[in-house]
Amino acid sequence: MTGTIINVITVTIGSLIGLFFGNRLPERVHQTVVAGIGLFTACLGVLMFLDTNNPIIVLGSLLVGGLLGEWGRIEARLENTGGWLQDRFAGGGSDAPGRERFIKGFLTASLVFCVGPLTILGSIQDGLTGDYRLLAIKSTLDGFAAIAFAASLGLGVLFSILVVFGFQGGLSLLAEGVTSVFPSDLLELGMIPEMSAVGGVLLVGLAISSLLELKKIRVGNFLPALLIAPLIVWFLEFV
Repeated sequence: MTGTIINVITVTIGSLIGLFFGNRLPERVHQTVVAGIGLFTACLGVLMFLDTNNPIIVLGSLLVGGLLGEWGRIEARLENTGGWLQDRFAGGGSDAPGRERFIKGFLTASLVFCVGPLTILGSIQDGLTGDYRLLAIKSTLDGFAAIAFAASLGLGVLFSILVVFGFQGGLSLLAEGVTSVFPSDLLELGMIPEMSAVGGVLLVGLAISSLLELKKIRVGNFLPALLIAPLIVWFLEFV
């Protein structure tokens, strides 16, 4: 959990810096910063997708995960959580002008900080051996990203630390039990690359939907695909 705690601290500091300077920037600068982040996120997603050894696994994971996400209305629940946080801590009512911006910042930052390969690899390594070096690297990157996100998307970015703590911490706690079930070579050569590839597709979707605003995509509903991918790899190993 050490790496996750460091990550929460850096995102918090980065968010506070971004909030402090964000109000001093004109709207056109905000728009340019978000567009730049969107382009970078899309390119990063493409690079992550190239980690896959079998694109069909990624497709199957997205289809099954998307169906599960729609059934569970994951994105709607995340939006409701963001709205509750905004009402509870930012003093906004249901008609407050900043409500949509708060939820967008919360969702966008939460997804970006939680679907990358360093999240998965670093959390597993931290949980298994206590080696948090990968998460320390991720924490540094997330801290700088949080500055840009918070400056453009506002206070909701800060509250993404709740998702970071829950998701990464949960992965670290589950890592030891998972490795007692799955062999290490299957994890490193099969499951983790496919999870990373699925995460890359989600980042591209996030860039298209939330950052570049080209087309609305309920990216949150595809989150179960991150869990479906390693299960498909495990199933195919025994077929």
